[in-house]
Amino acid sequence: MIDIAGLKKSFGAFQALKGIDLKIDRGTVFGFVGPNGAGKSTTMSILATLLAPDEGFARVDGLDVTKHPHEVRKKIGYMPDFFGVYDQFKTVEYLHFYGASYGIPKADREQLIPQLLELVNLSDKREAYVDSLSRGMKQRLCLARCLVHDPALLILDEPASGLDPRARIEMREILKELKAMGKTILISSHILPELAEMVDEIGVIEHGQLVAVGHVGDIQNRLRTKRFLHIRLLERLEEAEKLLLACQHVNRVLRDEHGIRIYFGGGDEEQARLLNQLMAEGFRVVSFSEAQTNLEDVFLEITRGGDEEHA
Repeated sequence: MIDIAGLKKSFGAFQALKGIDLKIDRGTVFGFVGPNGAGKSTTMSILATLLAPDEGFARVDGLDVTKHPHEVRKKIGYMPDFFGVYDQFKTVEYLHFYGASYGIPKADREQLIPQLLELVNLSDKREAYVDSLSRGMKQRLCLARCLVHDPALLILDEPASGLDPRARIEMREILKELKAMGKTILISSHILPELAEMVDEIGVIEHGQLVAVGHVGDIQNRLRTKRFLHIRLLERLEEAEKLLLACQHVNRVLRDEHGIRIYFGGGDEEQARLLNQLMAEGFRVVSFSEAQTNLEDVFLEITRGGDEEHA
């Protein structure tokens, strides 16, 4: 469905894409992971025919996005990270407007729009004006707009950005339904654990380059030889960090709101010695346990910390 090769794009002296190669099969839900400025939105804008690449090519269902933009637009539904809505429209009028723009006859729209509103859980807001909707409702309305012409490919740039936890859950459930319908979905997100629940494959992008691509399980398996330990201490966290960084089998130390997380390359014996060392140095250990690997661990380990504060 998506075929990208040697894709490069610069904005003045800034090189946003440095030669992206990527293939996404039909029916796949692909997660684009990376910090702000990594190149996710630029890649998606090129696929949506909104930007022209400097070098390389991008194809959607065999069609080159620069040579056949009109045909490509019929096959895609694009939801940018920042989108506009027409506040003076009612919800149903908004979808009729876009359906008409795609040349869908009014009789067909009358049948289609109630189905779209039901899919995105906005049936009860059919007659509501767009400016009265919450941000989460507007996000879902924009998603319905993307589906009005029944595209084979959905390009969703940060669809959960700025949503509260409840709205994120609602958006995630809708995306699961679209996946079950067989849609090909390219989705970017910083909410990595939530992304892991719905995607088949991920691509980790950093500084305009793909640094890892593959099935979620395969990429996680790359890190199976390392353990992710979580340590909670009553106090002296900064001192503990220094001690841990000096230990032989500790690859990395990260602080979070719950304590210290380390990337550990040793086995059970080394793990026991590390705990004994902490206690011998007078650290009061509340808990010392292995943490389950998730997409956030994968991202931090693969990118080795570049711009990790944006992840």
